Amino acid sequence: MSDPLDQQSSVIKRPPRLGDEVYNSIYGQLMSQLIQPGAKISIDNLGRELGVSQTPIREALSRLEAQGLVVKADRGGYNATAQMDLERFDNLRELRMLLEPITARKAALRITDEQLNELKLIARKMQGKSGRSGYGEFARLDQQFHDLIAQASGNLLIAEMLAKLHSHMHLFRLFHRQEATTESNAEHAVLIAALAEHQPDRAEAAMRTHIERAFQRFSQFFTG
Repeated sequence: MSDPLDQQSSVIKRPPRLGDEVYNSIYGQLMSQLIQPGAKISIDNLGRELGVSQTPIREALSRLEAQGLVVKADRGGYNATAQMDLERFDNLRELRMLLEPITARKAALRITDEQLNELKLIARKMQGKSGRSGYGEFARLDQQFHDLIAQASGNLLIAEMLAKLHSHMHLFRLFHRQEATTESNAEHAVLIAALAEHQPDRAEAAMRTHIERAFQRFSQFFTG
């Protein structure tokens, strides 16, 4: 009988793709505002900085364009997307308040053990993201957390709409505030508890409170 440890050690781990590494690097610079909102992005400079050719740079920028974090410039190349204004911020808050509490209510009735375990795993990963370097990754995990709840609701149209908003990336890009991650983690814990106990009223209320508080935190960008 073979030793399970021997079997485990024989598994070859696939190295991360270069394109993903390049994407993660540029994404991190955008989220931490090392690349300022509205700034021109030099493909040549990024290539020299990261030590890669233009091809993975362009592939990464294409992915970031689909997420709304960069836009194509008039004369070619790319610019970082301008920061959202107060009107769009308020519109985003209204839309999420309309959609996400109802998805949490429905998810409380339908969520599977597998989905719940995945939600808990994402929440644990978010606990370990701190400081400026982990801030962008926290935003990405936050998006995954909310997308999974929407998927668990069974309303795939709402889930698709929320996923395409990429709202978490744009909110967290407003400014870096470490307390926002701590407070979000605590609110997520309340939400997970309601979902785990399949209590729709509690889940809806927890989501509503979470969204209200999240937008209050980020509204400081506009009030100074």
